[in-house]
Amino acid sequence: MTASGDDQPTGERSRLVRTPVVTGMLAATAVVVLAVFLSGCRGPSGGPGPYSVTATVPVGKGPQGVAADPDTHTVYVTNANGDTVSVIDGSTRTVRATVPVGKGPWGVAVDPGPHTVYVTNNGDNTVSVIDGSTRTVTATVPVGKDPGGVAVDPGPHTVYVTNNGDNTVSVIDGSTRTVTATVPVGKDPGGVAVDPGPHAVYVTNNGDNTVSVIDGSTRTVTATVPVGKGPWGVAVDPGPHTVYVANHRDNTVSVIEHR
Repeated sequence: MTASGDDQPTGERSRLVRTPVVTGMLAATAVVVLAVFLSGCRGPSGGPGPYSVTATVPVGKGPQGVAADPDTHTVYVTNANGDTVSVIDGSTRTVRATVPVGKGPWGVAVDPGPHTVYVTNNGDNTVSVIDGSTRTVTATVPVGKDPGGVAVDPGPHTVYVTNNGDNTVSVIDGSTRTVTATVPVGKDPGGVAVDPGPHAVYVTNNGDNTVSVIDGSTRTVTATVPVGKGPWGVAVDPGPHTVYVANHRDNTVSVIEHR
């Protein structure tokens, strides 16, 4: 599945403030657990399962977003309260670099082809572009107000950023590192995910309980889908083109199918 950046749900049009309590990877202790499975999981019979935490890696302050480059097995973690990104070697489970970025880094996404990393900086309305090979910031792109979620369409190397503060999505050309379009969506957009086959982009609008569907070719909203209350997280299963939306205010998941 292709998933959105980790963002904190909010029912109000307000800045996504940096906080030690955030959705997904929470960490007042500034520690991120890299193992996929939790220690002490139980099998069907109630006995110990085969899962265990194999490493715990200290990172920066207030880790929030996490993304992996599947080709290099490199993991990128945004430290929302430290204005940095921790670069973790997935083989050795160690931090190989700490990259300064903008203020209040939030979401993170990887374009695996060129090994380029995109980080939304909620505190200064920018996106930091990191070269995964050199582990340095090569560009800083101004976007909309209060950017949070970020997702990449790897075919055309196009990046989509949700701007919670002005109800838009910034479309970034990964080749030129410039914003080529700004798409109005619903109220309080948060999560974003891409179906790379049809180049369809799904944006959760937390403030009006909808999902905006953007055509990546025309950069226009082609549909607005009512879902549950407080939609935030969103992920795409690209095979059947099925979309899953987590509704944090009514404890449901909406399943969207494009027929």
